[in-house]
Amino acid sequence: MDPREAIKGVREALSARQVFGQPVERDGVTLVPAAMVIGGGGAGGSEGGSDRVSPGGGAGYGIFARPVGAFAIRDGGEVRWHPSADRTWVVVAALPILLALLKLFLARRD
Repeated sequence: MDPREAIKGVREALSARQVFGQPVERDGVTLVPAAMVIGGGGAGGSEGGSDRVSPGGGAGYGIFARPVGAFAIRDGGEVRWHPSADRTWVVVAALPILLALLKLFLARRD
């Protein structure tokens, strides 16, 4: 695989098209969904040599994306942001805090 093609794929995958979804219009309101997209990639290769049997190379990338909300645009031009509420992320973020409080509580009991 050509490293330039791999980099091109990463660039396309991390474009603004991945962050903002297709607008949806209903009852005079246009909704534009938005997501958080994080990613990266890399590529490498070798030409071979006396210690190598054949040339080699590789490439890869990874992407993490999750919805964060939507912009609501009314006919009059008013724009409002509506964040998405993901309970899973709230629980995941709260677990370390709850564990720390539990450890503190148990340590004080002794």
